[in-house]
Amino acid sequence: MTTSEWGEKSSADLMSRYVSKEMGYGVPKEGWRICLAHEFKEKRKPFQAKDVSLSNVLEHVGLGIRYLKWWYKKTQVEKKAPFIDMFRAQPLRQIYGAPLGGIGGGTITRGWRGEFCRWQLNPGMYHYETVTANQFTVCLRRGGQTVYQQVLSVERPPTLQGWNWGYCGEYAFYHALYPRAWTVYHLPGQNVTLTCRQISPVIPHDYQDSSLPVAVFVWDIENKNDYALDVSIMFTMVNGSGHKEDKSGGHWNEPFHLEKEGEAVSGVLLHHCLAVNPYTLCIAAREQPGREVSHQTAFSPKGTCSGLWSDLITDGRLDSPTGSSPPTPKGEKVAAALAVSCSVPAQGHNSLEFCLAWDMPNIMFGSRERKHTRRYTRYFGTQGDASPSLGHYALTHYRQWEKSIDEWQRPILQDSSLPSWYKSALFNELYFVVDGGTVWTELPEDADVSGGVRSEDGGLPAQPAIVKEFGRFAYLEGQEYRMYNTYDVHFYASFALIMLWPKLALSLQYDIAGSVVQQDPMERLHLMSGRYSPVKAKNVVPHDIGDPDDEPWQRVNAYLIHDTADWKDLNLKFVLQVYRDFHLTQDHQYLKDMWPVCQAVMESEMKFDLDGDGLIENSGYADQTYDGWTVTGPSAYCGGLWLASLCVMCKMAKLVENEEAYNRYRDILDRGSAAYDKLLWNGKYYNYDSSGRDLSNSVMSDQCAGHWFLKASGLGEGEYQAFPKEKIQTALKSVFDLNVMSFAGGQMGAVNGMRPEGVPDRSSVQSDEVWIGVVYGLAATMIHEGMQEEGMRTAEGCYRTVWERLGMAFQTPEAYCEKGIYRSLAYMRPLSVWAMQLALNTSQKDQTASAQTEATDGEQGQDLGETQS
Repeated sequence: MTTSEWGEKSSADLMSRYVSKEMGYGVPKEGWRICLAHEFKEKRKPFQAKDVSLSNVLEHVGLGIRYLKWWYKKTQVEKKAPFIDMFRAQPLRQIYGAPLGGIGGGTITRGWRGEFCRWQLNPGMYHYETVTANQFTVCLRRGGQTVYQQVLSVERPPTLQGWNWGYCGEYAFYHALYPRAWTVYHLPGQNVTLTCRQISPVIPHDYQDSSLPVAVFVWDIENKNDYALDVSIMFTMVNGSGHKEDKSGGHWNEPFHLEKEGEAVSGVLLHHCLAVNPYTLCIAAREQPGREVSHQTAFSPKGTCSGLWSDLITDGRLDSPTGSSPPTPKGEKVAAALAVSCSVPAQGHNSLEFCLAWDMPNIMFGSRERKHTRRYTRYFGTQGDASPSLGHYALTHYRQWEKSIDEWQRPILQDSSLPSWYKSALFNELYFVVDGGTVWTELPEDADVSGGVRSEDGGLPAQPAIVKEFGRFAYLEGQEYRMYNTYDVHFYASFALIMLWPKLALSLQYDIAGSVVQQDPMERLHLMSGRYSPVKAKNVVPHDIGDPDDEPWQRVNAYLIHDTADWKDLNLKFVLQVYRDFHLTQDHQYLKDMWPVCQAVMESEMKFDLDGDGLIENSGYADQTYDGWTVTGPSAYCGGLWLASLCVMCKMAKLVENEEAYNRYRDILDRGSAAYDKLLWNGKYYNYDSSGRDLSNSVMSDQCAGHWFLKASGLGEGEYQAFPKEKIQTALKSVFDLNVMSFAGGQMGAVNGMRPEGVPDRSSVQSDEVWIGVVYGLAATMIHEGMQEEGMRTAEGCYRTVWERLGMAFQTPEAYCEKGIYRSLAYMRPLSVWAMQLALNTSQKDQTASAQTEATDGEQGQDLGETQS
């Protein structure tokens, strides 16, 4: 089977059970599409402690005992969730669709079958509950009589038996092109097709509307009958999120009507009254000519709930009582309903609009030490009364959002040279910017990002202008790996931010830089080594900025497996990102502020150059890319990052006109490059490390990461070249032949480690995994080097495995093995797919510039010929 045939079959399988010919209203061609009746055949299990091989258990028995003690104290004594839980990983639920909401205000995820099933309203803390009563229901009426009423859900739950469940999923499909999604329902026997379009305000280079905790649902109704129909859509919502707090008592609902600027919106507010992080949900609809909006303020979402069903079926509208509901007694839940009706002419079309908004303006993290204010409050206030205004704003502005989204996505979607799977991957993987436990807060007035270390002492301004104007941004390493802004992973994911929301990327960098120049001398046990050492050393990049169950920004390095002061790659990744970000933004103040911090972290790296050859060594410590994969001496990965960092330091020294620094870094770079080639190049690729042990010549898929960042930064050639071009291209060809094409038939991406004889390296827990985000970065490197076909083939394997075979849409994991298991669902690193787009953009610019040069040269030659004649 050819690559294209394999891909077409993989995509077609998702829609193979769809029996209708209806393709919906305005549904785009590109995106991820799946029939609601689809069942994924392959069921994978999460990696857990029991999956560690005996040899690795024996090698890390001390770590295992220390982790177990820590885990017991955390879960049983402190009653807290561990930042990584090796014993209670999330099971794979093959149900998720595009999340609702903008950036940093909390998220509610809908499944591709329409369920409301993943909640992150408390910052960074997830729970996975499907709330049965949260549904859309359709009612069709002809000549004053209801002829059809159906919950638009394929489920048949044991509760709410008075409702008509069990919609036939073979007549519906879901289509996602984030930040929008469409669900098309053909109503069997009714000659009516409904298309629900879901819109969230996630708009590149927009720092206002993109922060709003809202989503809009537009229902397009197509009536293929020869007679008119009255159509009602009812939206039901429980006051809460399926959490046990829903029954804590004191929650209440009230109807509202808001008219301003000539537009009226009405609906129901659901006040969720908690001691910590209270919030209000809002279901709203726009009042327009020819539309009737009605509501039910409160109903109990248990038992048969036949009263609400009968209310709608009687006349296609709800009773609309006035006044608020009483607070719920402890142990009881309350829900609300909103219905909108319109007439649809014979062979005609009409539409209805709903909005879901949530207002949790002030948040506290798990430690409850201080209050943080979400970004959107800058525009809608901090009083907790913004839900009606949020709903009104969303319903009157969503068309502008869609126009902006179309303008952004159209050039890529219309580029016929790009494959369809890539267009889906590029936009749909962006879900994590919003649904990565993301918080976007205002910088408190008393905050000092660098702890009092000012610029003249190698620090930063207390409140850098970027952070003050655009706020603070943080996202988790993964929904299961609960650490904010994990820096070695952000290195890959950062391409999405710097290309689409560059101010947030720079703000994050200021926070990291502020932490670099500070220290936390408090000693704690590190689980890998069993040694006590400081939480944070000075002039060292932190692993992360904290756990949302504690106090992020105040207490960094929630990760306590390793002592991150020993990590070689964090400092280097900071330096590389600083220049890449400057290259893409041309923000000279940013470069000026970061230069002394870069010098400080490079100085702290110098101690790892043990023999003075200009190349840092790992000296027996595990390489931070693959835990447990021991490295001795210089390695391809960290050594490559080091050389690339020296290269960008040379470039930055030129820009800040520091000739002395330039000469110093240039000397180290020249010596280091020679040592790197001598110690690691074997004629076909760079060896994993230079120890000479049995596995040191394993082929690492990510060996060219340093060169990748140079190319992404407009460097890597001439004066700013760290690696010979022919060696990089030879190494990439070896990786493609071995790690990609010799692994799983070339259909699952690149395995982290491969032996030169063509079998995966299984020497560590992670060496035989595929890391999706690393693969996207590898593909970008190939594209930069003119290997676009190989790059696309490499990345395609990951996309099709995750989205089409394993049912992991909108929860792309960190890793999977060839068979059986995966690790860490909903992970940050796959945002690196945007590095591929940067590589494509760069290649197109290079080709255009080259063509212009050739044309100019041709004209000059012609002029010269004419002159001579």
